[in-house]
Amino acid sequence: MAKPRAWGVSQLDRQSLEQSTRTAVAAVVSILVARALKLPEYYWAPITTFVVMQSTLGAALGVSKDRIVGTALGAAAGAFLASHFGSNTIVFGAAVLILGLVCAALRVGSSAFRFSGITAAVVMLIPRNAPPWLVATHRFIEVSIGVAVGLVVTALWPEHGAAPGPNPAT
Repeated sequence: MAKPRAWGVSQLDRQSLEQSTRTAVAAVVSILVARALKLPEYYWAPITTFVVMQSTLGAALGVSKDRIVGTALGAAAGAFLASHFGSNTIVFGAAVLILGLVCAALRVGSSAFRFSGITAAVVMLIPRNAPPWLVATHRFIEVSIGVAVGLVVTALWPEHGAAPGPNPAT
């Protein structure tokens, strides 16, 4: 019976170090771009970068499309409804239902629906002093920065051992 090895630095392989480094670089670039644009909730950019960063560009493209479409739908619905109804739980529930049906009709998939609901929740349910349309616009820009940086880093610095092109499995 083999003796279990203790966790240690020697267990860190090159691929793990490279993946951690490229993700950290992408997250920092996302923060810097969002801060340069003076976005009040700049932290959404690196959060989105983490969602987008995948082992292959093909996998990242699929997540990115869903993230952008879902965020746009959720931001628009959230801003419109928050402008007219405020932070109303019943209206929020109706928005989630409608967003699910819209995503299904557009055939954009369950990931886009998930992102649309998250964005609608962020726009509608978190109290802020800014108008809902401004909050929604900032959210969309922050997410777009995260997507763009994640895709650029994935394209220019693919994961070691991963094919740089589209992934046919995605």
